Amino acid sequence: MTPDAQAVLSALVSAGATVAVAESLTGGLLAAEFVAVPGASKAFRGSVTAYATELKGSVLGVDADLLAARGAVDPDVAAQMAAGVRTLMGADFGLATTGVAGPEPQDGHPVGTVYVAISRTCGESVSSLRLSGDRATIRRKAVAAALDLLTRALQGNPVG
Repeated sequence: MTPDAQAVLSALVSAGATVAVAESLTGGLLAAEFVAVPGASKAFRGSVTAYATELKGSVLGVDADLLAARGAVDPDVAAQMAAGVRTLMGADFGLATTGVAGPEPQDGHPVGTVYVAISRTCGESVSSLRLSGDRATIRRKAVAAALDLLTRALQGNPVG
């Protein structure tokens, strides 16, 4: 069962921890899940929707050479996005989403290629996903995967 944002925020509050998110393909859906929960400000620091590739570098600090060489749909880009937003927002955890929601492939990556990353003081972990469905379904599944990744990290389970 995929955790909902309310359960994740409750776990963050219990742990005395905070989260910030950096989104690309989810376009703010992950942040919206968090802020829909009353009292979200106790653990949710904020978000950056860096849809344009160059913003991943200029705002989130993703290495420009990495972006030029591999494009935005890449596990290392996701990890750097998560680390960048964690630092930018002063959060304990950073979550990031990047990938191809469709309807067309992007930079040689098929629709449904998604990377969800988490950053914390001990480093970054990335989940590589192949999601199916239409654009909206892929985006919703990516949000669910990000919530699951954070839940596993809070429970001390392996992530990535």
